[in-house]
Amino acid sequence: MTGSKAWIAAPAGLTLSAEERRFFADERPWGFILFARNIQSERQVADLVASLKEIGGRATTPVFIDQEGGRIARLRPPLAPAYPAPAAIGQLFAVDPGAGERAAWLQGRLLAADVMAYGINADCVPCLDVPVAGAHSVIGDRAYGLNADTVATLGRAVADGAMAGGVLPVMKHVPGHGRGNADSHHELPRVDAPRAELARTDFAPFRALHTLPAAMTAHILYTDIDPRHPATLSKVVIDSVIRTEIGFDGLLMSDDMSMKALSGDLYDLSAAALMAGCDVVLHCNGDMAEMRRVASAAQPLAGDAKRRAEACEAVIARAPEALTDGLRTEYDALMARVG
Repeated sequence: MTGSKAWIAAPAGLTLSAEERRFFADERPWGFILFARNIQSERQVADLVASLKEIGGRATTPVFIDQEGGRIARLRPPLAPAYPAPAAIGQLFAVDPGAGERAAWLQGRLLAADVMAYGINADCVPCLDVPVAGAHSVIGDRAYGLNADTVATLGRAVADGAMAGGVLPVMKHVPGHGRGNADSHHELPRVDAPRAELARTDFAPFRALHTLPAAMTAHILYTDIDPRHPATLSKVVIDSVIRTEIGFDGLLMSDDMSMKALSGDLYDLSAAALMAGCDVVLHCNGDMAEMRRVASAAQPLAGDAKRRAEACEAVIARAPEALTDGLRTEYDALMARVG
């Protein structure tokens, strides 16, 4: 990762254009992320991932994807199996905690196998957000449960399963998106709950899993903590809540800087996120003009950010535990209990 800069990029299409190849080689993103627009066939996805790793210059170049199960799945049949939404695991856990926790580990392990089949080595799971009544449905059935203990237990199992498969998990959306009153893809959510209440509920799963290697921020304004800046841009939230109260010392990546929750020039926003304490900034829409602004704000990884990035790549470098057909059969049998 020598010389890698503090940003994660997304290609625009199914293959890299000559312009993208030159740009990524020059601007050296630490990692890449794929979306549905980048996925057509098995060979095409594998070739695209190989091209990205070649530009990254190392086998452990992180290539991320959002593959949670349920409605958040970039790889879909026939390229990868479909899985129930995370909430279904929570339903099983409610009636049989041991079976629910085992199903969570199995889903993490199977998701890892599915993405690793194409060389993808980082999955943005688990979602540790705890929904509350009246919140926007953007989280909804992406949550493992409606209380912090359930979310923490099942989230830990999913993350452990992913790491057993040699895949880097990214917990999201720290310090908690469950109370959001809007979809941050389209506007900035605002949370007015007192900090003490947030600490008891929203922060709790992240605190329980604070030793995981990576996390993604929430584009949410927590008015009782920082009434001016959303978490991604807030030094107060990152220093006081994420790093200190939650105790997270892993790699902190922003959510997508091109989401409508944030407004302003992408250079200014990216610089602000990095100044606030994000280790890397994520840009997802593949727009070259925007990527140039993000890349110009990102500096080479150094210090704590570099240390955290290296720890993430160490997870990727681990040899996956054996995956047998028996694990998939076991998972299917467990999840059949919740319909």
